[in-house]
Amino acid sequence: MDKSGQSIPSPESSTLEVGFSLPEDGTGVVVRDNVERHQFLLQTPSPVAPEPADERRFSLPTDAAVRIETSQLAVAANTVVCVRDESGTMLAQIDQQGAEQFGSGTFSIELFGPVKTYLEIEGPFAIDAQPLETVLSLDETQPIFVGARSSHESPATTVTTSDDPLDLMRAVSVFSSALKTTSVERSYPTLRGHPPLLELGDELHIPDGLTVPETGVRIELPPTHRHIFVATPLAYYLGAKLVPGEEPRLVTEDGFVHEFGGPLGFEESVARTLKQTFFLDCVVRTEGIYDVELHERRIVESRTGIDVSGLYDASLSEQLASYFEVPYESVSDIIPEWKLTTHVAPRADNIELLPFVTNDLAVVRTPSGTEVPHSAVQAAMVDDFLRDDIVRSAGATPASETYVRPRSTDSVEQAWISDGTPVGASKTTPAAYRNRLQREPTTGDIAITVVCNDQKMLAESDIVDDVYGSRNGLSFEVDAHYNLSRAELREILAEPTDFLHYIGHIDEEGFQCRDGKVDAETLDHVGTGAFFLNACQSYDQGLALVEAGGISGIVTLSEVINSKAVSAGRTIARYLNRGFPLQTSLQLVREYSDVGHEYAVVGDGSLSVVQAESGFAILCKVDRVESDTYDLTYRTYPTSRCGPGSLVRPAFPGQQKYHLGSQQVTESGFSEAELRDFLLLEQIPVVYEDTVYWNNEFLS
Repeated sequence: MDKSGQSIPSPESSTLEVGFSLPEDGTGVVVRDNVERHQFLLQTPSPVAPEPADERRFSLPTDAAVRIETSQLAVAANTVVCVRDESGTMLAQIDQQGAEQFGSGTFSIELFGPVKTYLEIEGPFAIDAQPLETVLSLDETQPIFVGARSSHESPATTVTTSDDPLDLMRAVSVFSSALKTTSVERSYPTLRGHPPLLELGDELHIPDGLTVPETGVRIELPPTHRHIFVATPLAYYLGAKLVPGEEPRLVTEDGFVHEFGGPLGFEESVARTLKQTFFLDCVVRTEGIYDVELHERRIVESRTGIDVSGLYDASLSEQLASYFEVPYESVSDIIPEWKLTTHVAPRADNIELLPFVTNDLAVVRTPSGTEVPHSAVQAAMVDDFLRDDIVRSAGATPASETYVRPRSTDSVEQAWISDGTPVGASKTTPAAYRNRLQREPTTGDIAITVVCNDQKMLAESDIVDDVYGSRNGLSFEVDAHYNLSRAELREILAEPTDFLHYIGHIDEEGFQCRDGKVDAETLDHVGTGAFFLNACQSYDQGLALVEAGGISGIVTLSEVINSKAVSAGRTIARYLNRGFPLQTSLQLVREYSDVGHEYAVVGDGSLSVVQAESGFAILCKVDRVESDTYDLTYRTYPTSRCGPGSLVRPAFPGQQKYHLGSQQVTESGFSEAELRDFLLLEQIPVVYEDTVYWNNEFLS
């Protein structure tokens, strides 16, 4: 494991969103997103001495830049490289064992790595995408300028609104001011900015200077909170104005009308409109600035009469009219699994959450679900033959606790913003979103804190010590603490850390320490971003950590038998360490094991502790067809770096097509040697005969 060395001086303060540091041996530059906690290593054959540079020299937006001198740069093999000339014209896109040579001149190179990175160099040079790395080679040692941009998005301003539906309609109609384009390229996640914040007040106030695009699209709705909440993400994405109307419908300036409702109902109709529009935008944009061979485009063109090339330069009104000539059922099976469904109670106290829900491009639904008795939440009871096992609590569940299982959806993640404790969805609060938005830039290694406050549970501590930080190319600092006092635990909880893994006992009075208990509700501030409280009935204490400054955490809803807790702790730690978001990690534990059903997520469940190596978090399923023939299913899960609209190209033998992320891609006919070569490319979980292995375990 490489450890990061000294930071590179900057003319700005240390709180820059992007920074640079040297790896331990000095051979290269580590580009860091100090807010999202991503790292990207640019390796050189010999040590370099970076110097601060003017980021304004780059044609694309950058937050910071340095100058180095070298004859070669090497990056991870899964990095897509786009080369443009001085005018910005795309010359080549290289990835997965492609090679190109370029002559003299000034070139701009875009690297699609864990941190958005740009290079400016003088040719001639060559790029060679090899199986284990991609190498840029120059004829001689010369200056290379390196610029980088954080993926963190901050709202430009705050809009004040009353709870009057007419005021709220006007307020959310300015959300589209955050779009960086109204072309189909807005389906790229980096071209959708964070909507302005909303603040509940006595009257409407929209700050001067907000530029709202004129798209000629409006959405007519009955003026109720429910209708507005459900339609807001769609209005943002389309740059549409919300206006009062008797029946919910979408109307364009050319007279095209698309009704919401009918047999599907209003909410499902809006959800399908958002998904279909977004998906077909992703198809049409292949005619634009990134000309790629997209698998889904081939299918759409074979099934429908849609004119992809003709629609690229068409108006939004024309595009929508053409899109909705296509029956939803003809494309529904190739629309990627949606990232998030958010169940939001349409109340005034949830109005301020709308910008965050919209930023996630969530499908919004009115909360509906089935009440679940507490006995059904517990995945196991302490039966006679288990009485000698350790149960991580002796407390009782409050009689007033109401559990609810949200109505099932086809999204990767679900969030619950309403009364009750959700089962199978994250309990999201305003504090979680605000804390993530206000996350301060932090230089240095990714900080992992492990606390074990019970000597009988050291087995789990030993396991997670082996897991956390075991990522080549990423710099970690893992601190472990044992048998803490109340004062010591309070101090640890207040210190900044990216992730806290707590092992021990919790009840309604708080965290058990050697000299008493610490109630998280008494804490003024906690420094952890994410956490895992592997102790019984830690739900309420987890919510209190979010209110005090945390962003997201995995908690328990009931008693947890120690053997299951150890198994869950180890498995969840492994998923988190490979870049899976918290809620996805827990979902996979539930899906492929008999543990995890006692656990839940509080806060923003889309948070990842560390970056995924390929941008998406990846899980593969292997099926043996014959003695030496296998089928492989490659499934991608969205992350903060690769959200809705991102592309992926699996490194299958001879594979040239791109796919939209957040779905399954199956390739048939792998030989054992081909399968081995593919699975050696990255540490990923592999499902074989309904059991999850990690690739090195599976291959051995």
